[in-house]
Amino acid sequence: MTNIDSESWFRTTPQWVYYSFVPVLGGGGLVWAGIKAKVYAWSAIGIGLIVGSIVIFNTPLADLFWLIWGGQIVTAFALKQEFLVRTYPSHLPLPSDHKLAQRVGLLRGKLDINTCSKDELVRIGLPIVYVNDIFVLRESGHIFTDVAELGEIIGIPDQALQRIAPFITFSYNPRQESFTSWRRANSFSAQQLIQVGLTPEVAQKLIAGRETGAYKSIVDITKRTGLPLEALRELL
Repeated sequence: MTNIDSESWFRTTPQWVYYSFVPVLGGGGLVWAGIKAKVYAWSAIGIGLIVGSIVIFNTPLADLFWLIWGGQIVTAFALKQEFLVRTYPSHLPLPSDHKLAQRVGLLRGKLDINTCSKDELVRIGLPIVYVNDIFVLRESGHIFTDVAELGEIIGIPDQALQRIAPFITFSYNPRQESFTSWRRANSFSAQQLIQVGLTPEVAQKLIAGRETGAYKSIVDITKRTGLPLEALRELL
C-alpha cells in the first residue's frame, strides 16, 4: 500500500483478508490483523477458529468445519474497514468522508492548538492559509482558548471549524498568560510596563489603546497603537 492517498486507502482490501479463504490456517490472518491493529480480541478469534477447525475436523461433527470456514471469511470482511481505520497512515490527512474522518481523528487523539505542529493541523483538514495565521498569533504570544476564537480572530469559516472541532483541544498556561506574554499589555499599569523595559511613551500608548477594549494579539497592538514591533520587543 505504498504511495496511496486518503481516498483510495479505504478502497483497498488488505492481504490478510484474502488469507481467510484458506481453510484452517486462514485464521492466522485475523491473528496478524489483531496484532497490527492492536485489537487482540481479533487475534483471539483467529486462534479460536484455527483450533476449532482442527478439533472439529477430526470428530463426528466434521460437517461443521465448513461453517467455521465460512464464518472465518465473513469475520475477515466484517473487520476489514475497522482495520483500515485503525491502521490509517499518520502522514495522510483525514479522509473527506465525515464519519470516517471522525473515527480516524478520535483514534489519533486530540491536537493541542497551542502546541501542535503545522503538519498536524493540515492533516486534520485545516487549510494552510489558516494554519499560517494561527502560527503568526502563536508566535506573538497569543493563547487560543476555544473554537469560537479561531473563527473570530483567524476568520476560519464555520464549516471548517465544525470539521476540526472534535480533533482539537486548548491548553492554558496561567504563567504565560499573565506574566510572560504580550498579554501584559492588557493588565499591567504604565509603571509595570516601564519596569519590563518599555519606554514611558510606549507604555502610555499601550494604556491609551486599551480604552477601546483588550488587545487580541501583538498584531492588534501594532495596528491599534501604530507602534512598531521593535518597540514592543520586551513584551515578546
